[in-house]
Amino acid sequence: MPTTLDCAILRDLWGSAKVRAVFESRALVQAWLDVERALAQAEAEVGLIPESAAERIAREAHADLYDLDALRKGIAESQHPLVPLLRSLAERCGEFGGWVHWGATTQDVIDTGLVIQVRAALEPVRRDLSRSRAAAARLAAAYRDTPMAGRTHGQHAVPITFGLKAASWADEIERSERRLDRAARALCVGQLAGAAGTLASLGASAGAVRGRFCRILDLDEAAVPWHVARDRLRDLAHALDEIAAAAERIAVEIVRLQSTEVAEAAEPVASGHVGSSTMPQKRNPMVCEYIAASARLLRASTSALTASAVHAHERDMAAWAVEWLALPQALILGGGIAEKLAFVLEGLALSPDRMRRNLALTQGQIMAEAVMMAIAGRIGHLRAHELVSEACARATEMGLGLGDALLLDPEFAALLGPEDCARLLVPENYLGIAGEAVDAVVSDKPAPRSERSNPL
Repeated sequence: MPTTLDCAILRDLWGSAKVRAVFESRALVQAWLDVERALAQAEAEVGLIPESAAERIAREAHADLYDLDALRKGIAESQHPLVPLLRSLAERCGEFGGWVHWGATTQDVIDTGLVIQVRAALEPVRRDLSRSRAAAARLAAAYRDTPMAGRTHGQHAVPITFGLKAASWADEIERSERRLDRAARALCVGQLAGAAGTLASLGASAGAVRGRFCRILDLDEAAVPWHVARDRLRDLAHALDEIAAAAERIAVEIVRLQSTEVAEAAEPVASGHVGSSTMPQKRNPMVCEYIAASARLLRASTSALTASAVHAHERDMAAWAVEWLALPQALILGGGIAEKLAFVLEGLALSPDRMRRNLALTQGQIMAEAVMMAIAGRIGHLRAHELVSEACARATEMGLGLGDALLLDPEFAALLGPEDCARLLVPENYLGIAGEAVDAVVSDKPAPRSERSNPL
């Protein structure tokens, strides 16, 4: 029975089709066969097995030649993930079958195959992250000086710009990209260590075979076997967690900004979008909500890797086997998150007019800090805070703008006149370093526009 991530009806709401294809059953078999082909080629190059054997193994190392259902049944009978494929490969190689899997152990093949799959799976993830970062940087540049309400604890705080908000998105996505690149580079390491890490099965040729094996597969060579040292995989899991966290933060923010009462931003409407099965007026932020749901599911997968971090002795199937399900799931979900995030940011709809109207909701009280700081140098911070706080309460009680409420206080009126007070209540006059922050992000991130497609 397929899981929901494989379900033909629901799978694209969460995962990435491109990443899912990398972990499809035949792709898994092909990765294992690629490892067996490279092993045979490397061993032939050093004279450990006949060149004719390596050539025959390479000719038979194509997943389309194998019956997946028969392999599944063989695994169920043998309770071994690789032996049924090795038997089939050896049978197809005829007289050269005895050279198949020469000196290697199952974990060498499965680990190296996983690395090959992960490398392929990360290509679309990286591409979509780059799209997301570029789109956020474009938004930051376009709305560099567009004022909006900054909100803390769900309430108006001080004015910010939408450009600053988008710059924060771009900046975090870039760190996620760098983190993923580091983890990917560290993980691109071959595994060829034999039964318990000594590779004694290959005798004096062990080092030469391992070097050629990694070169053929374009992987780095590990000086020390990593059969039970799985920190590289955990680093990748952490990188995926941080991608999910960044995307969820952005998606949830857009959901809040799209609420009816706020209405400052909205995710793009996909072709055929239906907001609600019963309420025709609804324009629900469904893609953003799927991003948030996928992020939470991804963390469940990566937490399984963390919970299985300690592998006993030189091999521990109970801990190792967890990776076969958890890591592909995390990557499929991560791919879906990156793809959907790029779609949302490339088509994000914004309403500067609504931002302006929302800024005015509190009739100037969002500028309370600006007023306080302007008079604090003359009467001290604490007294300035008290005066402005009292004026805010008075403004709320009497239905006044903050400026009028302030000028009713003789102590304040003696400090600032009406014109100076009015200047302090203009949001554009209190944006601080917002523009500089945007410039720092945009100048470092050239943003060629990618063609936008609907991830659903």
